Amino acid sequence: MKNQVVIITGASSGIGKALAFEYGRKGAQIVITGRNEQNLIAAETELQAAGIAAKGIVCDSASEEQTRAMVDQVMQLYGRIDLLINNAGISMRSMFETVDLKVLKQVMDINFWGTVYATHAALPHIKAVQGGIIGISSIAGYRGLPVRTGYSASKFAMNGFLEALRTELLETGVHVLIACPGFTASNIRAASLNSEGKVTGDSMRDEGKMMSAEEVAKRIAEAYESKKKTLVLTFQGKLTVFLNKWMNGFLDKMVYNTLKKEKDSPLK
Repeated sequence: MKNQVVIITGASSGIGKALAFEYGRKGAQIVITGRNEQNLIAAETELQAAGIAAKGIVCDSASEEQTRAMVDQVMQLYGRIDLLINNAGISMRSMFETVDLKVLKQVMDINFWGTVYATHAALPHIKAVQGGIIGISSIAGYRGLPVRTGYSASKFAMNGFLEALRTELLETGVHVLIACPGFTASNIRAASLNSEGKVTGDSMRDEGKMMSAEEVAKRIAEAYESKKKTLVLTFQGKLTVFLNKWMNGFLDKMVYNTLKKEKDSPLK
């Protein structure tokens, strides 16, 4: 990855920032994006203090205009894009019956359309160097999760989009990896939206028992280097995908009972 240019969306914290460190230590030139300028500057400063060539660009992934401007800026600065990591994401937790539908639209705009916008803008440049695209999806893209209907829908859409794109690009030399972490110790649940679209500011699960963002980043980088097409992380994640394929009725009950035990779960 020496001197290669890597764009990581939504990289102010969590898995995105961990990936910035992972690829930065490999010698890549890192571009991180995020909506919050203060958080982005803090992450950029932290990366640079570690000796990593990092540049933060404020960009709302839900905006096609901002995303295309970000890609144009990267090309002006570096002249190439070797790897795009679509990491920007937001979650939600609410019963579908009571959710304001604008919440589902907001989640879809960031998680799915954000991936589409960035990929469409960067693809010609990635093809020029036979680079790659990584989508940070979720187990929720294989198995729908109750009280996370919008999040699951966005990740199912993301998986389908990237799988179709991977097939389109089969003979171009561009590699596409769909990475699906299980529950990870990151900030996505703390940034989860409730039924009214307000940020909850709290994690609903015990972060100490989850795979760290740093371990996730390491596994993703290894999978990309090995040219894997998909990566499903954690034993729980792999078991969920397997059981959903062969015993989905049983898994309905298991998933329901598991998420019912979450802190302040709306499931009764």
